[in-house]
Amino acid sequence: MAASILIIIRGNPLKTSKPVEGLRIALGLSTGENPLTIVLVGGATQLLSEDDEEILDSDILEKYLPSLNQLQISFVVPQGTQLSHDMNSTFNLREASEVEIAALVASADRVLTF
Repeated sequence: MAASILIIIRGNPLKTSKPVEGLRIALGLSTGENPLTIVLVGGATQLLSEDDEEILDSDILEKYLPSLNQLQISFVVPQGTQLSHDMNSTFNLREASEVEIAALVASADRVLTF
């Protein structure tokens, strides 16, 4: 059975390029047999926003998002995020409570944080 991978991205992409780098690494990990889920919390929820002009390394982000979307990588965001941000609805995106996110972290075989 393949080990599940969970990537948590919490950095603010308006202040650091780490969140975009986290998505780049996630894309690389998605090519294997291991199921992959990306959790966006805090400022990182802006990565899937329709308004990404102020994101650091937005040119790099624009290269990777279509592939993540085409691969239907699962994205999880905190409840209420889609209402407070103009999220791109084409992604495999779902909202989860803090308890559900904690359960995802606890059940994953591998967890990476950015």
